[in-house]
Amino acid sequence: MSLTEFWRHRQPGRLQAMIPDSVYAWRDQLVGNPRFQRWAARFPLTRGIAHRQARSAFDLCAGFVYAQVLFACVELELFELLRANPLPLDDVSRRIGLPPEPTARLLKAASSLGLLSQRSGGRYGLGLQGAAIAGNPSIALMVQHHAMLYRDLADPVALLKGEPTSRALAAYWPYATTKSPSALASGEVEGYSRLMSASQEFIAGDVIDSYAFETHKVLLDIGGGEGTFLSAVAAKAPALRLKLFDLPAVAERAQRKFADYGLSERAEAIGGSFRSDPLPRGADLISLVRIVHDHDDAIVMDLLRAARAALPTNGTLIIAEPFAGVPGAEPIGDAYFGFYLLAMGSGRARTPAELGEMLAAAGFARVRQARTPRPLLTGLLVAHPV
Repeated sequence: MSLTEFWRHRQPGRLQAMIPDSVYAWRDQLVGNPRFQRWAARFPLTRGIAHRQARSAFDLCAGFVYAQVLFACVELELFELLRANPLPLDDVSRRIGLPPEPTARLLKAASSLGLLSQRSGGRYGLGLQGAAIAGNPSIALMVQHHAMLYRDLADPVALLKGEPTSRALAAYWPYATTKSPSALASGEVEGYSRLMSASQEFIAGDVIDSYAFETHKVLLDIGGGEGTFLSAVAAKAPALRLKLFDLPAVAERAQRKFADYGLSERAEAIGGSFRSDPLPRGADLISLVRIVHDHDDAIVMDLLRAARAALPTNGTLIIAEPFAGVPGAEPIGDAYFGFYLLAMGSGRARTPAELGEMLAAAGFARVRQARTPRPLLTGLLVAHPV
């Protein structure tokens, strides 16, 4: 069975398509009946399902409020404040500069979401979610970055119609929509380069744990930003030579980072745009880490064909990014990235099957999906030239 066939068989839509529409109509009418809802909430065999559905429906309505509670915690540096020791309300109030009453409101809200937890003696400490965020600063950066996304999503219907009232993300990621990305100046790439570098640390470990980089001689990372991913690979594969290809202004930043990491002798940053310039040759492994989903199909196909031309016949291409259609994590690809990339003005999340078809059309074969520790965050495809 091919990769495409495998994923098609796993998609629940095939099973759903076999059920007559009349069955769905009956189900929708039944579930939408208030009397049935009240009965289901009382009946022992359906009570748990009804309660979970009610909670899920409310969470959909309240999701923005939950996100803003998180944003407030990040802005006030609550996770850093409580990381070492739990503190009583008055101490927290004094340190974050809020009166006791709104501080208590925020602490209770954050505790209800698992960001904080109430401790003995009226103190507050980190919850499981807060501890995870405190241990990964890149999450806090993404939370702050989402302020732009929320502005773009203030009128989602206008965004869907192509008439957005805000274009904050499009301005933040200028390479996605500009006609001449190579001409972007250092100041235009600084903001997103820093964010990419910080967030790259979040997924680099998962990719490194899922692929044997040490079996190759030269790795070319396309769109590699400031070199965070390559620097992580360098530690695992000390004999591997490293090349990075990104916009000239970004490549300059990467070369300085390589010097800071002590990698100048084995790492090279090359400036250019894969939309207009040929890819550097000489690598037996090319990586596309969170690059493909940022671009529309025509650009992606050109990129994959260019990667095929740059690789030797025994070379390898890997694509690492969040995929659409991941079982149990469908909202990440289709809802979150679906609307994020729409606001950004370019790209879409794709299923492994869709990417497999594009890879085949670009001249790749033996496409396989490697297992990653957290597939909801990062998937990994491995392909070889025909």
